[in-house]
Amino acid sequence: MIKHSKAQWPWHGLTALVLIGLAASLYLATSRIAYEWQWSRVPQYFVYQAESPQRADGYGSVQAIEVQGEHTRVLLLDEDGNEQSLQVASDSVTLQQGDDVAEGDLVGVTRHWAAGPIAWGLWTTLWLSVVSGIAGLVLGLLAGLCRLSANPTLRHLSTVYVELVRGTPLLVQIFIFYFFIGTVLNFSREFAGVAALALFTGAYVAEIVRSGVQSIARGQGEAARSLGLSSAQSMRHVVLPQALKRVLPPLAGQFISLVKDTSLVSVIAITELTKSGREAITTSFSTFEIWFCVAGLYLLINLPLSHIASRLERRLAQSD
Repeated sequence: MIKHSKAQWPWHGLTALVLIGLAASLYLATSRIAYEWQWSRVPQYFVYQAESPQRADGYGSVQAIEVQGEHTRVLLLDEDGNEQSLQVASDSVTLQQGDDVAEGDLVGVTRHWAAGPIAWGLWTTLWLSVVSGIAGLVLGLLAGLCRLSANPTLRHLSTVYVELVRGTPLLVQIFIFYFFIGTVLNFSREFAGVAALALFTGAYVAEIVRSGVQSIARGQGEAARSLGLSSAQSMRHVVLPQALKRVLPPLAGQFISLVKDTSLVSVIAITELTKSGREAITTSFSTFEIWFCVAGLYLLINLPLSHIASRLERRLAQSD
């Protein structure tokens, strides 16, 4: 008996209609408030041409001006007979040959491409996420194993840590860590932010690791120990590799949440992506454009993470 697959194009069409409807709703909402889109103001917050002034080192005169396309070479001769050669943009030259110059006089400017505030905010978000993610993974793995330990002290301390961190908001933890612990121990705001994010992530990773290890049949560890492996060896070589396959999806979800949680460190004056977006809005007055760009950059970070986690999960499943 041949089974005919159902046509999928009506569902794809319905998806497209829903997306078009959402876009139209957004357009109508902005039209009702008479919002004027100004996307041309946005690129300068990602990359722009910075100008560096070039000035005379001493008193003297302009000996020669050589135009070389977009750049111009200006030769200065000071009172002691020392030459100073400056290369500036041709449209920025402020002097003519034979003019007298004094120390500090502007000769022209040089231009170069520089990263804008949103680009720097994106970089800050990336390194905050990577550093705190690695630290949180290590801390969470240790805390998760301690929660399964036969040692009551390790088990109780790890339980207190997990419940205390999971039971309080991350924003409150950042405030406490920076203004109280950071002040006493003289931590920088960056260190305090990374530490707070790592502690918060580690508590959730600990629960993920604990649940993943407990989901493995107890007979796996007993079989490993019957072959002569110690408890630590059986955990490392037998139980943890199997648990990794099961905890990979929630771990990926936790790290995606971590990327978004980095926006909270702006309260201690760390200029990450969200804070740089707010600062850009105050100067550009392009509220919707900037926030759409910020949201797109968060997606640009998180979508590859989800894709990599899915591929790794499928690869580990094939190894079973």
